[in-house]
Amino acid sequence: MTTQFDRIFHGLSTDVGKFRVAASGMAWKAEERGDSIALSSADIKWAQWLRVARGFQLRVGLKDRRKETFDGFEREDHDKLTSILKQHFGVILEPQEISFKGWNWGITDFRGDDLAFLVSNKTSFELPLQNVANSNIAGRTEVSMEFLNPSDADQRPAKGAPDEMVEIRFFVPGTSTRVHASDAGSQKSDAEDDGEEISAAQAFHDSIKEKAELGQVTGNMILSFEEVLVLTPRGRYDVDMFPDFLRLRGKTYDYKIAYSSISRLFLLPKDDLHVLFILYLSNPIRQGQTKYQYLVMQFSREEETTAELNMEEDEIAKYDRLNKKYEDPTFEVVSSVFRALSKKKIISAGKFSSRNGHPGLKANLKAVQGDLYMLDKFIFFVSKQPVLIEFSDIHQIIFSRLGTAMGAAAARTFDMKVVSQSGPEYTFTSINKEEYDRTDAFLKEKKIRVKSDMLTDGDILLAGADESDEEMQSVASDDDEEPHVKRTGDDDDDSEEDEDFQASSSDAGSPSDSDDSDEGGATASDASGDREFTKPKKAKDKGKAPAKEGAKKKADTNGDKPKKKATKPAPKKQDNGDGDDDVMDIDEPAKPKPKPKPRPVAKSKAKEGEEDGPARKKLKKSED
Repeated sequence: MTTQFDRIFHGLSTDVGKFRVAASGMAWKAEERGDSIALSSADIKWAQWLRVARGFQLRVGLKDRRKETFDGFEREDHDKLTSILKQHFGVILEPQEISFKGWNWGITDFRGDDLAFLVSNKTSFELPLQNVANSNIAGRTEVSMEFLNPSDADQRPAKGAPDEMVEIRFFVPGTSTRVHASDAGSQKSDAEDDGEEISAAQAFHDSIKEKAELGQVTGNMILSFEEVLVLTPRGRYDVDMFPDFLRLRGKTYDYKIAYSSISRLFLLPKDDLHVLFILYLSNPIRQGQTKYQYLVMQFSREEETTAELNMEEDEIAKYDRLNKKYEDPTFEVVSSVFRALSKKKIISAGKFSSRNGHPGLKANLKAVQGDLYMLDKFIFFVSKQPVLIEFSDIHQIIFSRLGTAMGAAAARTFDMKVVSQSGPEYTFTSINKEEYDRTDAFLKEKKIRVKSDMLTDGDILLAGADESDEEMQSVASDDDEEPHVKRTGDDDDDSEEDEDFQASSSDAGSPSDSDDSDEGGATASDASGDREFTKPKKAKDKGKAPAKEGAKKKADTNGDKPKKKATKPAPKKQDNGDGDDDVMDIDEPAKPKPKPKPRPVAKSKAKEGEEDGPARKKLKKSED
């Protein structure tokens, strides 16, 4: 006897179908697509009844730890299903209570292949661990889980399709003690031993990584490459190959990548010793807030690998150019397996060759240095942040900072600006000038619009003349600055002459000239800012100033030449018309050399004052 229920959904599918139960088992078949699933009575182990968004759900557990869910039942169907399951399979339909409080705090419980979130000891929601694509610690107390359904990854969501959750984060405070034999092998964290106290977030993260590998992962591994150097995101990862996806297992991060999300494969030589194997992903992986759309692996040319696939001959025959055994360089083995499993062609270096015979050019994009590859259909800049530009998307390419052989040192390199039709612009700088001809010819061969902003010889000469003029101007400015130096020196001279003037006004009983000049120089340089006040004093005292060698010596230290030039500037000619024309006429051709006899005059003045013996001794001491 067969019992049928209409308008039933299977799993997360949006297709409506019919559900039938008989003594031999149970089956579901979609009404439109024709998809179906059948469960044998010998495999049915338990059954649960719970409330979900699409009515009520029948959850059936199987002996191989799998479970199947069927939604859309009515409340009245509970009694009917209870009697049918007990009659045909000897299974009791257990009701499960669901929490409707809407709290976002509770406890987690691992139930087979599911992670249940409990609120007040009632199930709030469950997450299928088999669909976990990545799990990492976003903070010391925060664990994030990313989801990807491998079965639906090859199908783009249709218009009007329901939204799907792609990430969820748990805040896990506190600490935990690692239980013996809970985590081992490569899943064990660094510097953590059994029984050691770790953060609760780390323990939760390790449990997710362990449980997420159950089911599809265990026993289905085709091949594994250990300690592969990945440049982006940087680190060493174990690459595990499965029929539908690959897993990158590192010490901190764990990624699950479906082959259907791989858009392109690149195999490019980095230098004479290394080769780059690059995966371009349609769904980028993430580390925290950073997205990585490219996986850049680096292999040594000399490294070889011997590998054997964990597949039967009939399964291998389903793939194109896939072998059972390999004994080749590592990069060839990896690229061959990826090409067969992802069913994507490998893009290699094209016809372009630099002056060194390399398919790439050294260039910079902003502050990032990398290799610029000219491929048959792409311009590929490989660095920490790779950039792929299709020829069909290029509007034009502009070369700049180009010059002739007479150019300056800056012309040793040139810039290449790529303007795309979709909007972004990329400017690659510091490209060797010797690569210009090859690059220009290659791009023109690809029928790409090329524009060159080349400097002519006249422009370069004008630029050189401008530079020489700037140099001459700097020299002239230095010469022009000399009068400023003279003015500072003149300020010192004015201060000295002011002191001389004070000395002449008080000949008897005045301190020594050297003391007056030192103190006057300090005060004049600090307080004298009025030129019109200092210059007339300078004019009146020039007849007496040459009699002082102290002033001469100090002027020599400031430079004799600036003093000679100081008599020629225009401001002094203007001083000649201030009313002291006679005095200035005599002082302008000042001849300090014919009148350098200050000491005899000073001595004669001292002799006239021989009546005061002590004063004479003081003068001698000051002169000595």
